[in-house]
Amino acid sequence: MLRFAGFELDLPRAELRGADGTPIKLRPKTFEMLRLFASSGGRVLGKQELMEAIWPNVHVGEDSLFQCIRELRGALGDDRRQLIKLASGGGYLLATEVVEAPDVTAQAEAPPTLAADESEPMRPAVVAAQPRAMFGLSRRAVAAAAVGLGVVVMGLAVAAPALKPDLLFKRTPPRIAVMPIVDASSDSRGVAMAAEVTGRLTDGFARIQNISVVTPLVATVTGGESPAVPATSSDYELRGELQLADQSWTLRARIIKTAGGEVQSVATVSVNVEALDAQLVQARLAAGVGHVLARRLNEMLEPSASSSARRTSSAGGDKVAVEQALASINQTTRERFGAAQAMLQKALSDDPDNLDIAVALASLQMRGIQMVWFSPEEAAIVEANANATLEQALRSRPNSIPVLEASCRFLSATNHFVESLVTCAKALSFDPWDGAALYLIGLGQIYLGRFDDALTTFQQADRYDTPPASRWTWLLGAGTANALMGRYEEALPWLQRSIAITPGTGRSHFLLAAAYQRLGRGEEATAAIAEGLRLRPGTNRQSVWPPMKNASPVCIAAWERVVQAEVDAGLPEE
Repeated sequence: MLRFAGFELDLPRAELRGADGTPIKLRPKTFEMLRLFASSGGRVLGKQELMEAIWPNVHVGEDSLFQCIRELRGALGDDRRQLIKLASGGGYLLATEVVEAPDVTAQAEAPPTLAADESEPMRPAVVAAQPRAMFGLSRRAVAAAAVGLGVVVMGLAVAAPALKPDLLFKRTPPRIAVMPIVDASSDSRGVAMAAEVTGRLTDGFARIQNISVVTPLVATVTGGESPAVPATSSDYELRGELQLADQSWTLRARIIKTAGGEVQSVATVSVNVEALDAQLVQARLAAGVGHVLARRLNEMLEPSASSSARRTSSAGGDKVAVEQALASINQTTRERFGAAQAMLQKALSDDPDNLDIAVALASLQMRGIQMVWFSPEEAAIVEANANATLEQALRSRPNSIPVLEASCRFLSATNHFVESLVTCAKALSFDPWDGAALYLIGLGQIYLGRFDDALTTFQQADRYDTPPASRWTWLLGAGTANALMGRYEEALPWLQRSIAITPGTGRSHFLLAAAYQRLGRGEEATAAIAEGLRLRPGTNRQSVWPPMKNASPVCIAAWERVVQAEVDAGLPEE
């Protein structure tokens, strides 16, 4: 029995009880997280450590972790985040004393036993409050360990000149203070909305690998409130204001360099409150500015390898070319793809050493491979060139979001799904709101036969809705996951929304036809097949399949059912 802050954690019964003894319902994963916190002795538990302990051998998005954190805070009444605290640099801790006490109920149920030494009364013990003296080693062993440690230190000192500095002395990551979002709405909901958005931004930036989040200091004002002020140790501050107008919340946020006060990046997002619940509005407000600011931070911390001369002479044109190409990736039609490819190829021929353009071209062409817009011979050449480009890019800029995204797309397009999951997860560690990376993770989960996980991933991307230009991809992904699980009614709205945004791919129409066919809506299924064939003439039973190399048997069997439904709706056999 563990006790803390008026709560009892009954481990044998897997039950949390309040001060009055009333059980508090927790999901199994959430209970397991609380057990880890309570047994940690006040130690900070890193995000990766928590995920590996609670979801062993299963890849899950970090949102699963944050959902458990939110549930714990709700169950503990920790609205002010004083019990489950976010630690500087990431990770969480249970910031209260935990004591171990006998389970009185269990003792009453068990037969009485004699203590080994009844002269020593039983005392509650603080759980892991103090480590045992050098892990129970004898003094002689401790002394030997100290001597050994001295030898290691001396050896490192001798070897230091031959080693990279970062191997011995890691650079301190830049520190950012997320200041409370200012409520400028004059609306009764504004204060709570601003506080929730602040919390979501704080959680999000705490997930970014190459920065650390510091807590703003609190200045005590006599007779008044206690406003937050910048943490003196921070390198950057995130500040913002929230307003409400015409049924839309608008969040304006900026990153400011603490020394000098220069604005480094600005982001603005508006979310209409109609037909959206408050939590979805909060998620999209935080994601809308967080996505932009996280990428700007990444650009600042992972600068382009381009020479300064090229940056001053042609950066503007390069940026336009790359941005237009990315728009073509996210709203794909064959015509847009061809135009973007030609534009990037010309830009690269004018500046053959520009790695930014080469990476953008590789990412675009991987989308072409995914959409089967290259012949097999062309695809082999494109794949080899992209592989060489991305290997070079990863060597020079291993933490660059665009490079990681392109690598993730390459691995997905070449059916290396496990490797794709790892690379996409790294991209998310620099931009937790990256919808493109979430889409590719979901796609990998589909091919690995983990349809429920994929649906959860696509739904997470939809909650963030960043970047909006990628929206059709995760909508299509959610529709596909539902169709592969035989949930055709649930698949329809996702597929319809995807087609409304990007109607020119054709593949979406074939999936829509399968859903209509299985729901007994034959005329609509036939019409959807006709539209798909208009957009992708010559498609038949064999060519409608996506590449199945490395796909799991579960995935292949599910696709067989979907393709059969498309054939039943009128897709030609040959």
